[in-house]
Amino acid sequence: MVTIDAMGCQVAIADKIVAHEADYLLALKGNQPTLETDVKDYFRTAPDDEVVAKPPVVEKGHGRIETRAYTASSNVDWITSERSYPGQPRFNNIKTILKVYSRVEYPDRCSFETRYYISSAKLDIERLAKAARGHWGVESMHWHLDCEFGDDLSRYRTGHGAKNMAVVRRFALGLIRANKDRGSVKTRRKKASWDPQFLLKVLQLK
Repeated sequence: MVTIDAMGCQVAIADKIVAHEADYLLALKGNQPTLETDVKDYFRTAPDDEVVAKPPVVEKGHGRIETRAYTASSNVDWITSERSYPGQPRFNNIKTILKVYSRVEYPDRCSFETRYYISSAKLDIERLAKAARGHWGVESMHWHLDCEFGDDLSRYRTGHGAKNMAVVRRFALGLIRANKDRGSVKTRRKKASWDPQFLLKVLQLK
């Protein structure tokens, strides 16, 4: 299943994915504000017999407790109807809509977020949940590469420099993440630059 963030939630992109006999899971946010609002309103009032819910998933680690709840529905006729968005390009291949609610508890605070998705896949709550979670993992990796490794600030423009350094940064991030010592990615990265013994541990040479 192809997952793309809100920037990729476009009719042309969705049609191309389906044309290649694949399914998509596209995040609703920003560039599809009307559709996002309508999906949000639907889940707020949807009858119980129209939705399928997955038991909340709880994960603990890195000093936090994260709880995620998934709710999906295959009642999408109102989206594909021509009268819904007159004059606008229509998503003709939506089969499922998904709501993901997440709560993250830290020692000193809590954060909450609700995300909405459209998908061309038939309603399979386990598959949709796995795809949504996997996409978050990709976003998390890009966030770390940008904020911790300055990926977006790189000035490599010629030859193979940009591609080579992208590989090095991803390799380094993978090593830091694989290390289970306490502390954030940023903290462990700094510690590896200061402490040769810890660096050997990160490189799995000790």
